[in-house]
Amino acid sequence: QVQLVESGGGLVQAGGSLRLSCAASDRTFSTYAMGWFRQAPGKEREFVGAISWSGGSTYYADSVKGRFTISRDNAKNTVDLQMNSLKPEDTAVYYCAISRARYSSWYRLLPNELDYWGQGTQVTVSS
Repeated sequence: QVQLVESGGGLVQAGGSLRLSCAASDRTFSTYAMGWFRQAPGKEREFVGAISWSGGSTYYADSVKGRFTISRDNAKNTVDLQMNSLKPEDTAVYYCAISRARYSSWYRLLPNELDYWGQGTQVTVSS
């Protein structure tokens, strides 16, 4: 049974930090790239960042570069998103994803071109 479960969402003040975590169901996903997308109210889903299966390389959207950091722990089958210097425009539902596609290609892929998705977790940043 393939499962991805996000946690760590919540309400935070602008300028603050929040850490999201995504847990995969088994060790099969240690060989997959992992990453995050987000969808704000009334907007289309957008790419946030991705990390290679080894954890040695990352790729971020320009909108979050320098503020967000992706990391993974293959022993625990988890991927995290550390979000710093949060802005109101970061408010969105954040989705974890896992895919065989290279991490560096994720920014241009459609949702159905990625293999697995979590249910999402709400992040709200107040001004």
